[in-house]
Amino acid sequence: MRLDCGTAIVREWRDTDREALLRYANNRKVWRNLKDRFPHPYTDKDADAWFALNHEHPERTNWAIEADGQAVGGIGLMPMDDVHARSAHIGYWLGEPYWGRGIMTAAVHAVSDHALSTLGFQRIETPVYAWNPASMRVLEKCGYAREGVMKKSVFKDGELIDSILYARVLD
Repeated sequence: MRLDCGTAIVREWRDTDREALLRYANNRKVWRNLKDRFPHPYTDKDADAWFALNHEHPERTNWAIEADGQAVGGIGLMPMDDVHARSAHIGYWLGEPYWGRGIMTAAVHAVSDHALSTLGFQRIETPVYAWNPASMRVLEKCGYAREGVMKKSVFKDGELIDSILYARVLD
């Protein structure tokens, strides 16, 4: 898959992205807004595991975000199952030097459109940590609606915090 987002390109991860992945993923500010399965510090071993995981799955649901000719972030869908099989979670991160440039808004919009129009999903959702209003703005710009607050649902970085559920539904 390759989606030209104007300010960035969403594409499959390449083995040559390893150095850029290590550079941008190893950032506490990035880690703080992600699930703990995204490690910090982000090591060579973590990058190796990431590329191995991507090679194991022939149907890709995780992509690199490319800007300035290099991978500067990631975006992915986690398809749900059982009675939620027409839904997916979306997750994303961007290297700090690229924050505030509209890159993530363009990438989330493109991947969400692709998921709803091509991949057969009816609903894309994601919880956002209460301390991350920038991510909430990205989602709102991309047509996601705030559905509710999940009180004290996340324990991250030594704090128990709320998360806010956002979703975009195919009309």
